[in-house]
Amino acid sequence: MRKISRAAAALILGSTLAATATAQAPVGATPQPPAVPTVTPPPAKVEVRPTGTAATVNGQAIPEVAVYRALRQFPEEHRQMARKEIMAHLIENVLIDQYLNAIKVTLEDKEIEALINELKAELASAKPPKDYAKELEGMMLTEAEFRTEVTAQLKWEKFIKTQGTDAALKQLFESSPDVFDGTMVRARHILMTPGTDEAKQKDAAQKLRGIKQVVEQESAKAVAALPATADALAKEQTRVAKTEELFVAYAKQYSSCPSKKDGGDLNFFPRTGAMVEPFAKAAFALKQFEMTDVVSTEFGYHLILVTARKQGTPKKFEDVKEDVRSLYAMRLREAVIEQMKPKAQITMTTPPGSTPSPMTPATPMTPMTPKN
Repeated sequence: MRKISRAAAALILGSTLAATATAQAPVGATPQPPAVPTVTPPPAKVEVRPTGTAATVNGQAIPEVAVYRALRQFPEEHRQMARKEIMAHLIENVLIDQYLNAIKVTLEDKEIEALINELKAELASAKPPKDYAKELEGMMLTEAEFRTEVTAQLKWEKFIKTQGTDAALKQLFESSPDVFDGTMVRARHILMTPGTDEAKQKDAAQKLRGIKQVVEQESAKAVAALPATADALAKEQTRVAKTEELFVAYAKQYSSCPSKKDGGDLNFFPRTGAMVEPFAKAAFALKQFEMTDVVSTEFGYHLILVTARKQGTPKKFEDVKEDVRSLYAMRLREAVIEQMKPKAQITMTTPPGSTPSPMTPATPMTPMTPKN
């Protein structure tokens, strides 16, 4: 079945698989436990469909129930933390939908019906069979809401298909070989989290640049102190050892990341899928035992030291074409959001007490090209 990443179909099928797995009994007979008094369990908590609006995006409402559908997948104690990320994702989805509507990406009803019928058939063939209507009800989804999700996803897939031509995919493949050949880097980092205060942000960036300068100067001094007969290998080994020694010490002292206990070590990671893009892009641009300038991400400010690199194996385009298409779609989404979000009027209306944050009105959209 085609993947519907946004629609509740994925959650429905996921819950089906989870229920099937947990229903299986362990293999082999086990001794029966001693009898215990029967205790009547408390009545099940009745879930009430939330009402109201969680946010508006250019006047389009995001209902609170849409947030709750995602939140209910988390334990109660984690929901407050998860809400921010869920809201960000839902807002981005609306911006994508509005962009596609503005450039007039359209569907025929039969395309929507075909995918819904495909889902119904898959649910019916599950073990045990699942009823489509009951699954929607369990997800607090009306038929109309689900059709809206399916429609949005199909429009996005159609847009990707028109933009992601073989020529565009090959260009991405050729410009980003380390994304597809399995190349990995290992890095240490020092993270500072100044928040949104501009003065604190400036101080954090200056502090990280100061650390970089000290590490480079002290490493150069260590090399200069070597005997005049020292060869290039000895000099490089000395520079590397001093650089890592100092970086580890500074990471343990100043970093806000849990990796500080390991001197900021993040182990090996690939070009995509593990680290946020600004971090990964900066790290992969370095040679071993080079440091970045200050890198800004959603987590704060980073100073990165690459300590190892595992070169991958070159791949043929046809062998990784679907991986290229997935990355193209991800970057296309990022490009659309980057264009749309600064121009959008976004107002958060829940939770109570949040401060509305209107932004400048949206302007007409233009065709989008993902960044390489």
